[in-house]
Amino acid sequence: MTEIDAKTDALVPAWLHLPDIAEMLDIEVTRVRQLVKEGQLIAVRRGENRTLQVPAAFIDGSKVVKGLSGTLTLLKDDGFSEEEMLEWLFTPDPTLPGTPAQALSEKRGTEVKRRAQALAV
Repeated sequence: MTEIDAKTDALVPAWLHLPDIAEMLDIEVTRVRQLVKEGQLIAVRRGENRTLQVPAAFIDGSKVVKGLSGTLTLLKDDGFSEEEMLEWLFTPDPTLPGTPAQALSEKRGTEVKRRAQALAV
Protein backbone atom coordinates (compact mmCIF):
# COMPACT_ATOMS: atom_id res chain seq x y z
CA MET A 1 0.00 0.00 0.00
CA THR A 2 1.57 3.18 -1.15
CA GLU A 3 0.89 6.82 -1.82
CA ILE A 4 1.13 8.02 -5.40
CA ASP A 5 1.90 11.33 -7.03
CA ALA A 6 -0.69 13.42 -8.81
CA LYS A 7 0.60 12.44 -12.27
CA THR A 8 0.08 8.72 -11.63
CA ASP A 9 -3.22 9.37 -9.87
CA ALA A 10 -4.47 11.24 -12.93
CA LEU A 11 -3.70 8.25 -15.22
CA VAL A 12 -6.24 6.04 -13.44
CA PRO A 13 -9.76 6.94 -14.62
CA ALA A 14 -11.70 5.55 -11.64
CA TRP A 15 -11.05 4.18 -8.16
CA LEU A 16 -12.92 1.90 -5.78
CA HIS A 17 -12.82 1.74 -1.99
CA LEU A 18 -12.07 -1.63 -0.39
CA PRO A 19 -15.62 -2.10 1.02
CA ASP A 20 -17.05 -1.55 -2.47
CA ILE A 21 -14.71 -4.20 -3.89
CA ALA A 22 -15.65 -6.60 -1.11
CA GLU A 23 -19.31 -6.14 -2.02
CA MET A 24 -18.65 -6.61 -5.74
CA LEU A 25 -16.61 -9.77 -5.17
CA ASP A 26 -18.98 -10.99 -2.44
CA ILE A 27 -16.14 -11.39 0.06
CA GLU A 28 -15.17 -9.79 3.37
CA VAL A 29 -13.13 -6.57 3.41
CA THR A 30 -10.39 -8.52 5.24
CA ARG A 31 -10.11 -10.80 2.20
CA VAL A 32 -9.72 -7.77 -0.08
CA ARG A 33 -6.93 -6.56 2.20
CA GLN A 34 -5.36 -10.02 1.89
CA LEU A 35 -5.51 -9.80 -1.92
CA VAL A 36 -3.65 -6.50 -1.67
CA LYS A 37 -1.10 -7.94 0.75
CA GLU A 38 -0.55 -10.94 -1.57
CA GLY A 39 0.08 -8.61 -4.52
CA GLN A 40 -3.01 -9.67 -6.46
CA LEU A 41 -4.34 -6.09 -6.28
CA ILE A 42 -2.67 -2.71 -5.80
CA ALA A 43 -4.21 -0.35 -3.27
CA VAL A 44 -3.03 3.20 -2.67
CA ARG A 45 -3.93 5.87 -0.15
CA ARG A 46 -5.68 8.77 -1.82
CA GLY A 47 -8.31 11.40 -1.33
CA GLU A 48 -8.89 13.77 1.53
CA ASN A 49 -9.15 10.96 4.10
CA ARG A 50 -6.22 8.98 2.63
CA THR A 51 -8.43 5.91 2.29
CA LEU A 52 -7.17 2.79 0.55
CA GLN A 53 -8.43 2.59 -3.01
CA VAL A 54 -7.92 0.23 -5.93
CA PRO A 55 -8.22 1.12 -9.63
CA ALA A 56 -11.73 0.22 -10.80
CA ALA A 57 -10.22 -1.30 -13.95
CA PHE A 58 -8.85 -4.14 -11.80
CA ILE A 59 -12.36 -5.45 -11.07
CA ASP A 60 -14.47 -7.12 -13.74
CA GLY A 61 -18.01 -7.48 -12.41
CA SER A 62 -17.71 -10.00 -9.60
CA LYS A 63 -14.04 -10.97 -10.01
CA VAL A 64 -10.53 -9.61 -10.30
CA VAL A 65 -9.58 -9.02 -13.96
CA LYS A 66 -8.10 -12.17 -15.44
CA GLY A 67 -4.33 -11.94 -15.90
CA LEU A 68 -3.86 -9.04 -13.49
CA SER A 69 -2.21 -11.05 -10.74
CA GLY A 70 0.32 -12.63 -13.10
CA THR A 71 1.11 -9.28 -14.69
CA LEU A 72 1.65 -7.66 -11.28
CA THR A 73 3.98 -10.52 -10.32
CA LEU A 74 6.02 -10.07 -13.52
CA LEU A 75 6.32 -6.33 -12.95
CA LYS A 76 7.30 -6.81 -9.30
CA ASP A 77 9.93 -9.37 -10.33
CA ASP A 78 11.24 -6.76 -12.79
CA GLY A 79 11.77 -4.40 -9.84
CA PHE A 80 8.78 -2.13 -10.39
CA SER A 81 7.37 -0.24 -7.42
CA GLU A 82 3.59 -0.18 -7.00
CA GLU A 83 3.52 3.35 -8.38
CA GLU A 84 5.58 2.32 -11.41
CA MET A 85 3.24 -0.64 -11.98
CA LEU A 86 0.23 1.68 -11.98
CA GLU A 87 1.99 4.08 -14.32
CA TRP A 88 2.85 1.26 -16.75
CA LEU A 89 -0.62 -0.30 -16.58
CA PHE A 90 -2.44 2.98 -17.23
CA THR A 91 -0.14 4.65 -19.77
CA PRO A 92 -1.44 4.32 -23.34
CA ASP A 93 0.59 2.01 -25.57
CA PRO A 94 -0.16 2.65 -29.24
CA THR A 95 1.06 -0.83 -30.19
CA LEU A 96 -1.58 -2.57 -28.01
CA PRO A 97 -3.66 -0.25 -28.66
CA GLY A 98 -4.89 1.34 -25.44
CA THR A 99 -3.42 0.82 -22.00
CA PRO A 100 -2.21 -2.51 -20.60
CA ALA A 101 -5.00 -2.31 -17.99
CA GLN A 102 -7.57 -1.88 -20.78
CA ALA A 103 -6.06 -4.79 -22.70
CA LEU A 104 -6.34 -7.01 -19.61
CA SER A 105 -10.02 -6.14 -19.23
CA GLU A 106 -10.50 -6.99 -22.91
CA LYS A 107 -9.07 -10.49 -22.36
CA ARG A 108 -5.75 -9.69 -24.08
CA GLY A 109 -3.68 -10.75 -21.07
CA THR A 110 -1.20 -12.85 -23.03
CA GLU A 111 -0.04 -9.80 -24.97
CA VAL A 112 0.18 -7.70 -21.81
CA LYS A 113 2.25 -10.36 -20.05
CA ARG A 114 4.52 -10.64 -23.08
CA ARG A 115 5.20 -6.92 -22.89
CA ALA A 116 5.75 -7.07 -19.13
CA GLN A 117 8.29 -9.87 -19.59
CA ALA A 118 10.07 -7.86 -22.29
CA LEU A 119 10.65 -5.05 -19.79
CA ALA A 120 13.10 -7.26 -17.90
CA VAL A 121 15.32 -7.72 -20.94
